[in-house]
Amino acid sequence: MPPPTTVAAVDLARYAGEWHEIESFPSWFQSGCTGTKAAYTPQPDGTIKVVNTCVRRSGRASSIEGSARAVPGSNNGKLKVRLFGPFEGDYWIVDLDPAYRWAAVGTPDRRYLWILARQPELDPALLGRIRARLAAQGFDVSRLRPTAPSGVPAP
Repeated sequence: MPPPTTVAAVDLARYAGEWHEIESFPSWFQSGCTGTKAAYTPQPDGTIKVVNTCVRRSGRASSIEGSARAVPGSNNGKLKVRLFGPFEGDYWIVDLDPAYRWAAVGTPDRRYLWILARQPELDPALLGRIRARLAAQGFDVSRLRPTAPSGVPAP
């Protein structure tokens, strides 16, 4: 199966700011997290500062800071994100609201997927439409799990 298609273009200035994780595929590096948020801040050198924050089971906030850079020729639809040492991961924006109110981000191998929104919740009908578009791109949306709000015990 070919990799998923990214959106045609992303305005990184509009994409900047805070995003709430709505749903995601379970991952080892987010185990025990609630209220997961990501903040993207453009930097003068063209990179993007990335800060991911969640609340752990202990009730303490946990953050990791990294950076992202646009993949040349992708119109900013493909980013390389570095959060853990020298390792970079693919961060492909595969669906995006024209008003930048929500986004879906995955990896080319479809191993990881996140649905993000500017607000902590999305309308269930809208979420269903996003899931349908992701399924059409080959993502196994049955693997999506809601992200618990901050203060609610993580699964």
